[in-house]
Amino acid sequence: MRKWLDGLYTASAWLAGLFMVGVFVMVLLTIASRLFGFSATGSDAYAGYATAGAGFMALASTLKHGEHIRVTLLLGALKGGAHKALELLALSIATLLAGFLAWYSAYLVWQSWDINDISVGIDATPMWIPQIPMAIGTLIFFIAISDELVMEILGKRVAANQEDAHHE
Repeated sequence: MRKWLDGLYTASAWLAGLFMVGVFVMVLLTIASRLFGFSATGSDAYAGYATAGAGFMALASTLKHGEHIRVTLLLGALKGGAHKALELLALSIATLLAGFLAWYSAYLVWQSWDINDISVGIDATPMWIPQIPMAIGTLIFFIAISDELVMEILGKRVAANQEDAHHE
């Protein structure tokens, strides 16, 4: 199971990278369209969709590499049971919030599909299409946070911190 989860987080990071390449391609297309006088309708909107996709798809991998910002002033002052209790409380709240985010992101995709919501731009993109990476990214983030919580409960969690992540 660990190998599968780590593979999921890595795949999500690679997809985030592909979305960033998509942003680059859309920006180049926009520049080329201005230089050579052709229309690249919707390229700015697609760059925005790709930016959002990159951000959401990177959430889980960023968490697992200890790159999310954490305020550890109080946590660093606690030892033993108090430290573990605060970690469990924080991870439980984060899991709950990530679950809500994943649920409502998926609901937004379904709702956009159901009412045939389209972008306001000239490209008229069905909104459920660019919303899919958000829903998938938040689901994988929920899995990653849940993974952290379970590992903490089992006493197997090795909390990555920002200092360690920068030295890898």
